[in-house]
Amino acid sequence: MDTTTGPLTGRTQPAPPRAGRREWTALAVLMLPLLLVSMDVSVLYFAIPFISADLAPSSTQQLWILDMYGFVLAGLLITMGALGDRIGRRTLVLAGAGVFGLASLAAAYADSAQLLIAVRALLGVGGAALMPSTLALIRNLFHDEKQRAQAVTAWTGVMTLGISFGPVVSGALLEHFWWGSVFLINLPAMVLLLILAPLLLPEVKQSAPGRFDGTSAVLSLTGLLPVIQGVKELARNGVQLLPVLSVAAGLVLLYVFVRRQSRIAHPLVDLELLRRRAFGGAVLANLFAIAATVGMAVFLTQYLQSVLGKSPFQAALWSLVPAAGAFVGAPAGATLARRLDRGSVMAGGFAVSACGFLALTQVRTDSALWFTLTACAVYSSGLVAAMALANELALGAAPPERAGSAAAVLESGQELGGALGMAVLGSVGAAVYRHGMASAPAAARETLGGALATAHGNDLTAAFGAFTRGLDYAALGAAVLMAAAAVLALTLLRARRGDASAA
Repeated sequence: MDTTTGPLTGRTQPAPPRAGRREWTALAVLMLPLLLVSMDVSVLYFAIPFISADLAPSSTQQLWILDMYGFVLAGLLITMGALGDRIGRRTLVLAGAGVFGLASLAAAYADSAQLLIAVRALLGVGGAALMPSTLALIRNLFHDEKQRAQAVTAWTGVMTLGISFGPVVSGALLEHFWWGSVFLINLPAMVLLLILAPLLLPEVKQSAPGRFDGTSAVLSLTGLLPVIQGVKELARNGVQLLPVLSVAAGLVLLYVFVRRQSRIAHPLVDLELLRRRAFGGAVLANLFAIAATVGMAVFLTQYLQSVLGKSPFQAALWSLVPAAGAFVGAPAGATLARRLDRGSVMAGGFAVSACGFLALTQVRTDSALWFTLTACAVYSSGLVAAMALANELALGAAPPERAGSAAAVLESGQELGGALGMAVLGSVGAAVYRHGMASAPAAARETLGGALATAHGNDLTAAFGAFTRGLDYAALGAAVLMAAAAVLALTLLRARRGDASAA
């Protein structure tokens, strides 16, 4: 039997079993629904004009059609992670696949805006059941540390690719089919998962989970939703009373949620786990990474379409180029982490990402497209390498029986990071744009879209210049976030002498 030496005792211990063809096949089965669940965040970007023409939603309904899925997904992650630990992760994956498939079918043939909003909420329920379970099952399928790192790297890459790939798939389908086709592509994957999951995935759950605390589930949902919605509204419309009150109310409810977790016998979130450097530090690092990524994506999409004049589908295709950096960075980070300290490698990844963002601060309206895309590929390579290691470190720090809850907390942090990135970096860029357009008419001064609709000639050129300067400052903010994440990785995630958990 293969053996290994214990980090503290020096005794020879049995090596963990290595995954074989069955486990890797199971991982491949889990990756397809993960790709589609992450794609659904962005798959409607190009479909909205067609939905508007068919269902005639109001402006408020249109926003809810876009946002409802992400809101429900984020709000239910913690609940679903804890539920999977109790009833079984394979059971929850099967339930999530069934809900997601049926909701996709209903969304494709929705005949009113109200029905589509409701079905998008149901899609969020299915997605929330699938997301933490797919990551948690990796903890149960791959016991060998090296193999688990490879599997988590693949999970991180697929999730990142799905968000970028959604608009491309949407654009391609809408060239030939009606808007409902963007939902129907989910059905084959969910059917395949329902067939193969019982054959390939183990059933894992806590042996004595205790009573499921419904009050905590309600508090986590009603706390997260107002915070994320309020932050997005602040990013979209600036500082207003209602979104500020929404964020404040959500924070109060989340405080009550955390206090309750510290007092009940069977909490949804293990606060002791969050206090561990490996887990809490990884959650924070991922939050910073997603904040920088999402915050910059808003500017880069508008830069490609509005400033460079690319069509939506062309812009979506060009936006895939930086993903090549992720395919280089993630394996490189995993390879280095087998030879060097993980925290140091993560810090290096964040430093590389900061360099890419700093390069973006030099983008101008007449900059070559290759320069912008190369800078994006650089920051993408460092970010995904660091995120994959953070995910693997957090998952390894969690007890196997609590892996579902741990994955849910990690992903909830990512959702919150995305909202904060839009708000913070979006506000920075918008402030720079408005300063540059101080003498322009009100519509052109507020947004680049308003300038495109009302400005001409030199005024439009000035708007492009002001927007690009806003992009530069947002990139500088993202670089600062990456520098902070690098310091965090060196401070919290670098192994210390004699630290068993880090070893």
